[in-house]
Amino acid sequence: MSYRNLPELHRRQAEQLGPRTALRFRRYGLFHDVSHDEYRADALACAAALVEAGIQPGDRVGMLAENRLEWLLADMGLLAAGAVNVPSHSPLTARQVHFQLDDAGARWLFVSTREQLDKVLSVVKELPKLQGIVVFDRWVGLQQTLSGRLVIQSWDGFLQRGRQLLSKHHEELQSRERRLGPDDLATIMYTSGTTGNPKGVMLTHQNLLSNVAMVQSSEGFSIEDVSLCWLPLSHIYARTVDHYRTLEAGCVLVLAESPETVVRDLAEIQPTHMNSVPRFYEKVLAAVASPDPKELARRLRGIYGPRLKWLCSGGAPLPLPVAEAYRDAGLLLLQGYGLTESSPVISFNRTTRYRLDSVGPPLDGVEVKIADDGEVLSRGPHIMKGYWNNPTATTEAIRDGWLHTGDLGSLEDGFLKITGRKKELMVMSSGKKLVPSYIEGLLIADPCIDQAVVHGEGRNFLTALIVPHWDNLRKELPKPLAGFATEDLARDPQVSALLQQRIQAALTDVAGWEQVKKFVVLPQPFSVAADELTVSLKLRRNVVLTKYREQLEAMYRD
Repeated sequence: MSYRNLPELHRRQAEQLGPRTALRFRRYGLFHDVSHDEYRADALACAAALVEAGIQPGDRVGMLAENRLEWLLADMGLLAAGAVNVPSHSPLTARQVHFQLDDAGARWLFVSTREQLDKVLSVVKELPKLQGIVVFDRWVGLQQTLSGRLVIQSWDGFLQRGRQLLSKHHEELQSRERRLGPDDLATIMYTSGTTGNPKGVMLTHQNLLSNVAMVQSSEGFSIEDVSLCWLPLSHIYARTVDHYRTLEAGCVLVLAESPETVVRDLAEIQPTHMNSVPRFYEKVLAAVASPDPKELARRLRGIYGPRLKWLCSGGAPLPLPVAEAYRDAGLLLLQGYGLTESSPVISFNRTTRYRLDSVGPPLDGVEVKIADDGEVLSRGPHIMKGYWNNPTATTEAIRDGWLHTGDLGSLEDGFLKITGRKKELMVMSSGKKLVPSYIEGLLIADPCIDQAVVHGEGRNFLTALIVPHWDNLRKELPKPLAGFATEDLARDPQVSALLQQRIQAALTDVAGWEQVKKFVVLPQPFSVAADELTVSLKLRRNVVLTKYREQLEAMYRD
């Protein structure tokens, strides 16, 4: 069945499935069920309250929250009002959140906790378009105003207001759903670019619905399935494959209580499916390791439960030995591939057709080809509308309808393999993405740091090679130490301690995964003579990382 927009999908499923469980979430130690009827009713109440607040079709509404029931309700509510969801990752700093809300021109904002609210309030004077904030946690009891213009409300109060106004706005909401076309924006999702500021990926209702339909036709969920979601809904991976896909299938979506409780939640829920990133599967495998294959299989099955049909991996490359270990234990771990700009799935291994060393065949309806320089290109209804307020970047990314992914790959017997990265974007084992040159720029802005190279592709934390600005650094050191040779200073713990403080200060406003956890101090700067720099003094990153591979690897071994 095809749908014009996501609110139509939500409405039809509620009409057909009514009392069946749609969502399951944990609160006060117990899991609670939400029916399709209840899901729809609360989403409509949210939509009515937004209409009353003056939200018009196409207006942007922000979301700054960890995974929770209210995230899903607010998402479907603002879409039903014809608005555009602008979700920010919950670990982002106040300054990072400010950029996204300001760039998108968000008029209203949903936040989860006091901590998230405080982030926004610290920069709210620089958000002139923001008119109201709704706080999911119940500590906000009464409506408040800030500086005479910003309304702050509790979620419970906001929903209650919407229920009272639903009859008043019923016809308007129906009209908005009818007018909401496939090419209208559903969300703007910010993803790292080649500069410090991220780019807002514009995804339409058609982008998301087509990707859901193609994934379902390739390897579908049934109405009896139960899928556990713990990946952040502020990422397109969970948003499409967990949220909208389970809604289209009519099966149960269970929200893990937190990333730290996934194993416990698996034991209690015993899902049939779960999507995750490689890092999770690696950690579970390491935790249950056994030299006896039968014992390893028993332990893995004990973690994931008896009902599991298959596991899905995305967001970062899945190491082949990990996939093989799961397969040998009787658990099929299938890898897929995609980008935020492709809604996100481009290719995916199927249970009946897979190669563990690949990211699977392209989805039916998705075109993939390899450019002359080896770059993976994709075309189809899943490709984004463009980058918000950035036509230059849009033109660079989409040419003749083909999305240039920035990844290098090959097509072998219909299976796509990713062989490297053409663009600079770094992907960690958790699936988190960052631009190393941006972090390096923050580091070398410190007067005591001359050069910096960040490392962490496929890893769970960042390391760095640091070349101090020795003249400036000596001024900060105790006088007896300042006279030492640079080779001796590079090994001195007092130098490392001082640099650690300065690195932390330089990275104050970046997210947790962008922090440099360990570093090596180098006595001599990178040079053209050593082939570490080009003649125009640009860093030869691969040369440097290869040269210092042993030092970098040692930091992860330690």
